[in-house]
Amino acid sequence: MAGPTGRGDSLGAALNDLLRSQVTPHHRLSSYTAKHWHAQLSQLTATHRGQQALADAGLHVTTKTLVNWLSDAEYNVRRSYLDIIHTAYENVAIVPADPIPDHIKRGQYEISGVVKTGDDERTRGTVDAAPLRIDSSRGHWDEIEELWLAGELTDEEFEDHFIDDVIVEDIGEGTDGWEFPGGWYTVELR
Repeated sequence: MAGPTGRGDSLGAALNDLLRSQVTPHHRLSSYTAKHWHAQLSQLTATHRGQQALADAGLHVTTKTLVNWLSDAEYNVRRSYLDIIHTAYENVAIVPADPIPDHIKRGQYEISGVVKTGDDERTRGTVDAAPLRIDSSRGHWDEIEELWLAGELTDEEFEDHFIDDVIVEDIGEGTDGWEFPGGWYTVELR
């Protein structure tokens, strides 16, 4: 039975596609688009999560002050309070990424697409050549996970780190390093 599969126009894109199908990435909630402090404050005070974010960010004002602010969008609010409101808003708007689960970091990968090491370049995952099989449990996932959690794991970064920190750790450097110069890849996790 086939396991989770990722596809993309590069190895990194296929890896990211696979990862995003398994866990929630770092992202911004689409409902948090307010720019003005009053709209941000109104949205925050409408939910318990938003009220908690205001408290966590350090907003300590009386209920009367809060009602005054909410009733007048032109109310003269000190800059330090505006910064707290904005910080709380951003903290609620951003959803952190789920950690990379062990089945991703410890799985068996089958990579189909053009694989090159030294002079050996072939399309893997065909009747002529089996997929490139990688045991990711031997890899080092710390840098990949750090970039993932920060929302900065680009396709290029993922590919570079996967080659250096997972493929090389499993099967070595290859004849002259590993390259994935093709235009389409499929990565299956088993």
